[in-house]
Amino acid sequence: MDTIAIKVGEREFVLDREKAEAAQGAKAVINGRETMTFNLLPLKYTWAYTLYRTMKANHWEPEDIPMQKDVEQWRGDDLSDVDRWIIRMAIGYFSAAEGIVGDNILHVVREVATASELKLVLGRHAHEENIHADSLLYMVSSLGINPHECEAMFEDVETIRRKNEFVTRISHDLRRDVDLTITANKQRLAKNIFMFGQCMEGTQFYGLFGMVLSLYRQGKFPGIGQMFRYTLRDESNHIELFRQLLMELVEENPDIWTAEFRSELVETMREAVTLEKEFIRDCLPVAAVGLSAEEFMTYIDYIADRRLEGCGLPVMNPGIQNPLPWLAELMDIKKEQNFFEGRVTEYQKSSALTAVDDDEL
Repeated sequence: MDTIAIKVGEREFVLDREKAEAAQGAKAVINGRETMTFNLLPLKYTWAYTLYRTMKANHWEPEDIPMQKDVEQWRGDDLSDVDRWIIRMAIGYFSAAEGIVGDNILHVVREVATASELKLVLGRHAHEENIHADSLLYMVSSLGINPHECEAMFEDVETIRRKNEFVTRISHDLRRDVDLTITANKQRLAKNIFMFGQCMEGTQFYGLFGMVLSLYRQGKFPGIGQMFRYTLRDESNHIELFRQLLMELVEENPDIWTAEFRSELVETMREAVTLEKEFIRDCLPVAAVGLSAEEFMTYIDYIADRRLEGCGLPVMNPGIQNPLPWLAELMDIKKEQNFFEGRVTEYQKSSALTAVDDDEL
C-alpha cells in the first residue's frame, strides 16, 4: 500500500509512504535533498546517529576534574624543564588546533553536508572541540600560565605555525560557493575531510597525546592527563566520523576515487608526518626520562599507516610495529575503544554516581 490513512474523529489524514521513501532515498552526503526542517527521519546514515549518541554519552566538563595536584607540581621543584616545556607546547598547540578543527567543521563540512543526521553528528563534533578548547583555558588558569604565551607560541614557534598552515590552506579554499557537482571540487572536499580527520586529528595530535600521557604515567599532571584521556576518547570518535564520511562520499561519488587522487592523499599524509616529526623534535629538544623523540617519531609512522589502512590506502611503512608498547594501554588505536570503555575513564556526572567499592562488583 502506497498510502496510510489515519482517522482522528471526523478528520482523515493520508500519508504518502512512497513520498517518504523517496525523501530518504534523496538523502546524500552532498548534493542531496535540502530541507529546512532538519528532519532526521527516516534515517539513512544510521552509523552517524549511533555515533552521535555515543559522543553525547561521553560528555564531560573540564571543571569536574581536580587540578590541585597539578598546581602543586607546577609550583614545586620536582619537575624538569622538559616536563614543563611539554605542557606548554601542548597548551600552545592545542589552543589553536582545536579551534581550527571546530571552525572547519562548522564553516566547511557541515555547510555542504545535506543529510540531517550528518549535520547532527557534525554539530556534536564541533561542540566537543569547544569543550577541548575550554579545557585548555582551564589548564592555563589553574597553572597560572600567562595566556599571551599561548598566542605567542602558535605565532612564533615555527613548527606549530607550519602545522596550522598545512590544514588551514585547504579549509580556506572551500569557504565560498563551490560547485560540488564538479569532480575536482568534490575531490577538494574529500581531501579536506581526509586531512582534518586522518592527518590532523588522527595523526598530528598523537605525538603530544603520547608525551602528555607518558608524564601522566609517571605520576605527573594527573588532572591534565585525565583531560587528555577524555579528549583522546573524543578524538577516536572524530577520526571514525570523518573516515566514515569520506567513505560514504566516495561511495556516492566514485568519480572522486581515481588512482591519482589516492596517491595525492598518501602524499598529503606523508607531508603531515614530516611536519609532525619536526614538531616532535621541538617538543623534545633534549632527552628525558621515559621520553625519546626517535621513538615518538616512529610511533607517528605507525599511527599514520593505521589511518591510511582504514581508508583503503596503501601504507608508507609496511610491517611497522608499535615502538611504544606501554602506550597500548593508554592510547594505541587498536585498543583505545576497549580502554575507554573501562571504568578508569568512564565519565559520569558526580551527581549520578553511586558509591560502590570495586570489590563489590
